[in-house]
Order: sequence, then C-alpha cells, then structure tokens
Amino acid sequence: MTRDELLDLYRTSGALLEGHFRLTSGLHSPGYLQCALVLQHPRHAEALGRAIGERVHDVGPTVVLSPALGGVVIGQEVGRALGVRAIFAERQDGKLALRRGFTLNPDDRVLVVEDVMTTGGSTRETIEVAKAAGGQVVGTASIVDRSGGTIRFDVPFVSLLEIALPTYDPAQCPLCAKGLAVVKPGSRPVVV
Repeated sequence: MTRDELLDLYRTSGALLEGHFRLTSGLHSPGYLQCALVLQHPRHAEALGRAIGERVHDVGPTVVLSPALGGVVIGQEVGRALGVRAIFAERQDGKLALRRGFTLNPDDRVLVVEDVMTTGGSTRETIEVAKAAGGQVVGTASIVDRSGGTIRFDVPFVSLLEIALPTYDPAQCPLCAKGLAVVKPGSRPVVV
C-alpha cells in the first residue's frame, strides 16, 4: 500500500478529520486520524494487518500485544497475517495490564502493535507490560506514525504511514487562543 493509497483510504472512510482535537497524549492538534472508521471495514483491517505483517515478519514475533482500545482490531489482524496469537493490555486503575487470562512467557517474542502513534506513550507503556509479564519485545508497529518519523524505540519500529500533523501544548495552542472548542475523539479520556 502506498502513502497516497493509505491517505485516500482515510479520506474516503471519513477518518481524516480537521478541527481542534485533544489527543490521548494531552496535546492539541488541528488534524486527527480516526482509525476506527477505517478498521470498521473488515477488508480494510485485513489489508492493513497484512501490510504490517509483511513488514515485521523478519523480527520473528510469536505474539502480538496491543493496547486497548485503539490497537485491538489492528493487533488481531497483524496476528492473523503472521499466524500468531494476538492479545491486548487494558487499563486497570489507570495503568495498562494483562487481564482476561492473557499471559506471556520468556519464549514469547512480542510485537507491540498500535493504530496511531503520536508520542509513543501507549506503546512504551505496553512494552513495559510485556517485559513485566516475562515476554521479550522484538519490535513495534503502527498503521500511522503522526510524529512524522521522530518517534524512537529500543526495538525496530515499522509504520505504514508517516504523517507530520502539528501538535501543541494546550497552554500555547493557537486554536485555543482563537476560542475554538476542543474535541476529544479518541478512546481514552484525558484528565484535564
């Protein structure tokens, strides 16, 4: 899938939004990529999962771990493409944790998969969950890297689409200064 094909997929799905958004990281932005609008179509989810799977195959993952909620669908599709387990971490008392009987062991080669990364915070937290559970993290992947390629991890990172959408600290946000209402479209509420 090319960059133009991916952007077209987001546009035609109504998933490339413009306005004033509060991101999961707490930063504000005039642009938002609502992956759920793309992933609601199983053929798109499967194609994106296959594309990520092809790019991460060489790190040899044996399990995919995703943060809930945004990473669950794409994590499942990457797991399907690789023929490996796909599990997720979810919030419990404000922190990501393995629940529902999910476990990792020292032989598990974990690929952390997310839908969109801005700062990489949820992915780093998911990496720590994997390590604490005994797994060995071999890579990370996302559909979209909205940092424009500036995110770095201690393991290989693959993204299908790098896009640099501006982000602002709320105290210096020009959209707030204009009095534009802020919208929180993501899956995790931000404490203000």
